[in-house]
This record gives sequence, structure tokens and C-alpha cells, in this order.
Amino acid sequence: MRCPFCNYSESRVIDSRPAEEGTTIRRRRECLACQKRFTTYEIIERLPLVVIKRDGSRQTFDKMKVINGMLRACEKRPVPVDSLQKAADEIEQELQNSLEREITSTEVGELVMRKLKDLDEVAYVRFASVYRQFKDINTFMSELNKLLNDKQ
Repeated sequence: MRCPFCNYSESRVIDSRPAEEGTTIRRRRECLACQKRFTTYEIIERLPLVVIKRDGSRQTFDKMKVINGMLRACEKRPVPVDSLQKAADEIEQELQNSLEREITSTEVGELVMRKLKDLDEVAYVRFASVYRQFKDINTFMSELNKLLNDKQ
């Protein structure tokens, strides 16, 4: 790390602590040549995730789209936004940990449904009805029956 004051390449770390909810590390450094102090940040380099849509098109993974979909499913339900944010973070982390750089929208949808099922069953059914494209009342009832059987 080069000193921003004298451009010397050697410095020592005085203090190190997590920043921005643990996604970065803040380091306080001191230049060994001029003794001036400066701050650096280390961030985790994430590889971009590409989502393969049903029509075959590709787009980069967008956590905000996941959150917005869950928000629509949870509309007028007693689900805190923080819970949805945490669920979206967990989904993104799970996808990053999978080491697959390309994922299908089906995989993302299944992960969202799993999280919603734990958060709010009504939101889960709402999301499932759009995501699985329920065609009639029978497919809707079969999903409700599966949900009831899982509870027993």
C-alpha cells in the first residue's frame, strides 16, 4: 500500500476493524517514511452472478429484484422489511457460495419461496401463485394442500 502523502510503499497497520456490516475491513495505517496516517478499506471481490431467464436471456443477478418480489408478496402482511432484507442477503450469499456463475431464474425463485415459507405462509402462496403460474384453482389448492401437509 503506497502512502498517499509521500508515495512510500511501506506502512504498518495501527488499527483494523470491520466496516459496513462486516463486508469491508477498515485499516488505519502509518507510513514508515513520513509517519503520516491514512485509512484504507478492503472489500470482498464478488464475481458477478448471471441469471438465465425462462426465455433464455441472461442478466446479472440483482438483489433488489428479489427484495421487490418479496415485498409484493408480503404486501399488507406483518413481515418486517428487515426480515426480507436478511432473506435476500442469505439468498445472495447462498448463490455466491455455490461457485456457479450462471444460475437459472428457477433456482432463484425456489430459494425465494423457501425463505418466504419460513417468514409468512400467505406471502409464500402469493409468490408461488405468480412464480409457478397457477392456471386454475386446482393447482392453487394442490399447493395449499402441500403447505398444510408440511405443517403436520
